[in-house]
Amino acid sequence: MFVEIAYILLTVILYFIIAQAVMSWLIAFNVINTHNDFVRQLWDMLDRITEPLYRPFRRIMPDFGGLDLTPMLVIMIIVILRGPVLKYLAQFG
Repeated sequence: MFVEIAYILLTVILYFIIAQAVMSWLIAFNVINTHNDFVRQLWDMLDRITEPLYRPFRRIMPDFGGLDLTPMLVIMIIVILRGPVLKYLAQFG
């Protein structure tokens, strides 16, 4: 039961991270802008969800200027947790 809930939770977090990354590209290339209320609210929601996940890793990641690799690192950690770690834990549960 715990493994299924953890898998679903990690999948939802993964989708939020991907949505936030895509939205940041759209904003950076001026496809959408934050002057629109819906876009601003959606961006704020995604930022509030993902920022607590990024914060610990941003402290230890080197500064690459305008390139933020923190979402990619968090995605890699989630993929590892969803794959081998949860399969290993499922053997005991």
